[in-house]
Amino acid sequence: MKLWNENHTFEDVKEEFSRYISNPEDKEKIYKAYLFAKAQHEGQVRHSGLPYISHCIEVCYTLATLNAGPSTLVAGFLHDTVEDTGVTLEEVKATYGEDVALLVDGVTKIQQLSKKRRKDEEFVAEGHRKIFIAMARDIRVIIIKLADRLHNMRTLQYCSKEKQKRIAKETMEVYAPIAHRLGIYKIKAELEDLSLYYLEKEKYEEIERLCDEKSIDRKKEMITLQKKIADMLIKTNIPFTISSRVKEIYSIYKKMYVKGRKFDEIYDIMAMRIITETELNCYEILGYIHSIYVPVPGRFKDYIAMPKPNMYQSLHTTIITPDGSIFEIQIRTKKMDEIAEGGVAAHWRYKEGKKYDAKTEQKEIEEKLHWFKEFITASGETESESAKEYVSNLTKDIFDANVYVFTPKGKVIELPDGSTPIDFAYKIHSDIGLSLIGAKVNNVLVPLSTKLKTGDVVEIKTSKTSAGPNEGWLKIVKTSLAKSHIRKFLIKKNKEFLRNEGINKGKQIIVDAFKENGLHEKDIPTYIDDKFIIKFSFTDLDDFY
Repeated sequence: MKLWNENHTFEDVKEEFSRYISNPEDKEKIYKAYLFAKAQHEGQVRHSGLPYISHCIEVCYTLATLNAGPSTLVAGFLHDTVEDTGVTLEEVKATYGEDVALLVDGVTKIQQLSKKRRKDEEFVAEGHRKIFIAMARDIRVIIIKLADRLHNMRTLQYCSKEKQKRIAKETMEVYAPIAHRLGIYKIKAELEDLSLYYLEKEKYEEIERLCDEKSIDRKKEMITLQKKIADMLIKTNIPFTISSRVKEIYSIYKKMYVKGRKFDEIYDIMAMRIITETELNCYEILGYIHSIYVPVPGRFKDYIAMPKPNMYQSLHTTIITPDGSIFEIQIRTKKMDEIAEGGVAAHWRYKEGKKYDAKTEQKEIEEKLHWFKEFITASGETESESAKEYVSNLTKDIFDANVYVFTPKGKVIELPDGSTPIDFAYKIHSDIGLSLIGAKVNNVLVPLSTKLKTGDVVEIKTSKTSAGPNEGWLKIVKTSLAKSHIRKFLIKKNKEFLRNEGINKGKQIIVDAFKENGLHEKDIPTYIDDKFIIKFSFTDLDDFY
């Protein structure tokens, strides 16, 4: 692990943001925020021994590389002043405006949640829920917080072992998934690698060693392959550049320890990337490569025709060279490459001269990133479920969703593994789920319990006279969205169902309480007997639950 040792200055930040910000007033506002933050943090030092302002500079340097706007950069410099100095939010608002104050307030609330300590799982989950809700209100709050967390992770070596593990665990559970879903690859990949380093150092170092051993020979093979492909493409007059990259440690870790593959079975440890001008060029280059090298069956992915939900676009193919070596090749345009690295930040980066409207941008993002709209909806409808349930459901429905199916009109719908046509129907609209009577997958009638696979075309049959969902649906649906709508329908329709739900939830509360006190479920009758039931005026055990 190469630990962070860069120390940027304000001049470095200025050089970065001056590439896309030329307005003197905006530049002055950013510089003023820097001086203000520097004065307020005077005398404060980081665990590394560096002045506290160094953290604010690093946060803003990362934001500037993402082409963040002036308000975001100002908030980046001020993001710790309200919490760690005597500055009030009203002062920030009076000096820098309401937009900056809202951003600083959003980040401050997340900071305060992250600093609370308790081992209780529900408490931790409640903190995570509030972090997600704060993030959902403004995309810029997420970007600032990710830049802040990135620098904290880069300097985690100066903290205690206990703090390293706690922060790394939170980063892996909360911040890396957000960066992934926003498509900010360069932040997501580093957060995951750094988290793994502090959580499972031995495995990290084992994979790093294996990569180092293998990369020496692979680099030579890659250089030879790059030269052959470059020589071929030069003759076609197609514009291109070629580079290579080594797969992230965490990505290899997942394949080895989650999917159970051996290191030698991972073929894309080193991949070639070809950048060109147009979509047509991408397909032309693919054709030339396949005309010379044999593609590995089942390893071709067209993310240009079917982008990932985080807007990632690229062609992926895995080829076999004449000597039997296997390499992955990614082909994309310059714009696709920018979005692949910066995700939502690259797509909505600040464009000087264009009137910025936070609400309009937020709406555009919701429309473009369908999952983000669900994220906001889920974060706004949390009263009826525990924080632990909310975080679990959000993880399953949104962060872990990796099955891509189509409507008959070609719209891509993203679902978690194990999802059924019922989940699909509710993902389209709750009314479609309520009136569902059947489903076709790839033009064939299937049971509603059918598990959908990537590439399936799903058509839902509905009827105005449908009886609606039944309790059996709850046993086969995967998404919390579908379960929530089905439960609401059944509770409204069926009082007996409501009673059964209450009994089950009540019993689980008692079982959990017994476990916390070192007791087993079988001990319940010993403590909650007939005398107990009569004493507290319950009719029976179910009534008590």
